[in-house]
Amino acid sequence: MVSYTRTAKAFHWIMAILIGGLLVLGLYMQDLPLSPQKLELYSWHKWFGVTVFILVWFRLAWRRSHRPPDLSESLSPRLRYAAHVGHTLLYVLMILIPLSGWLMSSAKGFQTVWFGLVPIPDLIGKSRALGDLLQQVHKALNIILMLTLTGHILAAMWHHFVLKDDTLRRMR
Repeated sequence: MVSYTRTAKAFHWIMAILIGGLLVLGLYMQDLPLSPQKLELYSWHKWFGVTVFILVWFRLAWRRSHRPPDLSESLSPRLRYAAHVGHTLLYVLMILIPLSGWLMSSAKGFQTVWFGLVPIPDLIGKSRALGDLLQQVHKALNIILMLTLTGHILAAMWHHFVLKDDTLRRMR
């Protein structure tokens, strides 16, 4: 069995935990009434969103310099293409979602200070209308992410329990 590198596995599972946590936190905090707790949760959400944005670039650099194992030979060309599209979409979303959040915060006039230490520059000027639009974009991208992650997890389970191939075991 040809497995992923330890670094690739670490990137995968760290990103899975961070993104899962960000999704849960984002869903939880969005309907909270304005309070110091909500503002603190938004800060944590932004801090870990910036962390995902940074890590995805390291992950892409690693992937570019360390070719992942080939897909299972049992997959048809159509399923290989679907796997490629799904993985590409995940990477695109791991870039676009934090970027849309950063832009939204900038437009709404709330600068991000990463873990309270490193000020992240605003990318655009303050604009309520643009901030509201970017909030909708951020939500829509997260819905697409949740659907894509569901497909990714279901595909992994299908490989493991139906095809009984080594796809899931290679990422453990």
